[in-house]
Amino acid sequence: MSERRQERVRTRIWREEAEPADRFATRAAQCRGYDVYGDLLGRARWVDLLWLLFREEPPTEDQACLLEALAVALANAGPRDAAVHAAMCSGLGRSPAAASLMAALAVGAGRHGGAQEVATAMALWADVPPVDDVAAWAAHWRSTLAPVSAIWPEAGHPPGFEPNGVVTAGIVRDALRRLAALGGGPRLHWLAARRADVETAVGMPLAMSGIAAAALADLGFSPDQGEMLHLLLRLPGAAAHALEQRAGTYKDFPFFALELLDDPLKEAA
Repeated sequence: MSERRQERVRTRIWREEAEPADRFATRAAQCRGYDVYGDLLGRARWVDLLWLLFREEPPTEDQACLLEALAVALANAGPRDAAVHAAMCSGLGRSPAAASLMAALAVGAGRHGGAQEVATAMALWADVPPVDDVAAWAAHWRSTLAPVSAIWPEAGHPPGFEPNGVVTAGIVRDALRRLAALGGGPRLHWLAARRADVETAVGMPLAMSGIAAAALADLGFSPDQGEMLHLLLRLPGAAAHALEQRAGTYKDFPFFALELLDDPLKEAA
């Protein structure tokens, strides 16, 4: 087989060389010019390859550390999260593994804490950089609506903030503080220093989606890349919780405790 025929299996990201005896088997693979199985395997971190898949050049040590820390922050949103809850329901119903992940992706893709909200917030960060006038920043942030889409309903709230929140969640406060301390860029530092003022001006507490958007924007990812990464990085927790529920029964499902004021069973007794 000619070299010309072999090189047809390539993109800007990936290049494969076929086995001489089997054109359908890969002899070697390169990501952005790096030999994945010959050089990177065993030397590079998962986050290094993840970065190379999305970006032209490898990350600096600070960039890799921040992305890795963000991956930890997003890895498991917990049973309270709607996307994780969907995966848990799928697992409880003994659905195939792929169905559980697809349930998490479908629920976690939208404009309420999902990947579309992250992408919208990242696009806003490009137009509204950190400024000293928090009130002006918040006014522009609140007044800018996400593009109308035939797929996603209107968000009804500023992206990156929790419309139903009463206080800023402890995990959000901790994640923002630690990510900013790890060498985050101007957006993370600005949010960390002015979080209380920003939340007062917007009228809502900051959400984890807002931190993710600021971190991904600081790392130089585009909104489309940020949307994909947010979907990807949140899957581990959904997978683990789906497997846990798959091994149990509906009686063990962690529903929120409800106290019915007018319980028909109690009235009948």
